[in-house]
Amino acid sequence: MPFYVYAQDKSGVEADMLELAEAHWSYMDRFADRLILRGPTLSDEGAEHTGSVHVVDLADRARAERFATEEPYWLAGLYRQVTTVRTVVLLQRGPTERSLTPDEPNALVAGAWPARPRDASDIEGRTLADNTDSRVSFVAVLVDDDQSHTTGIVAVVRGIPGDALGIIQPVVDQLAGEGVALTAQRWSRGGRS
Repeated sequence: MPFYVYAQDKSGVEADMLELAEAHWSYMDRFADRLILRGPTLSDEGAEHTGSVHVVDLADRARAERFATEEPYWLAGLYRQVTTVRTVVLLQRGPTERSLTPDEPNALVAGAWPARPRDASDIEGRTLADNTDSRVSFVAVLVDDDQSHTTGIVAVVRGIPGDALGIIQPVVDQLAGEGVALTAQRWSRGGRS
């Protein structure tokens, strides 16, 4: 079962992160076959690391929490907070597609809504790849632990954060059925080259 794990950096920890980078990479290598999405969030200009995003397929919440809290940056006290939420992946376009090119900015868009009863056929039955802007490369709906309610969305969009909000809004409207406040920040694909 996939979990969205977002770790928000504390201010001023960039040098410490560089020092622990190899430990972080080695830790993530242990989960390489289970990582669906990974990469850092960045400052508006893209120069500063602001957080880490992972969508990881693990057996249960306890393992997802352990994944988050045994990560070297967390153990070193470099994260302000870590959020771990169960997800249902609705769209995942491969890294070889134009949707995630290193020369173009990407944005991570997230939003939350009040828990809404989940109709599995209503969510999984949607063909997002056919109806979704080609700049959208990843969409997961956030769900509660028993998967009976949706609680939000996380998506990756090719574009700057301001543009990404408008690109993903039709998908959010379709899934949430109501207006949802979204946030967007720069994001870059992670992993060893």
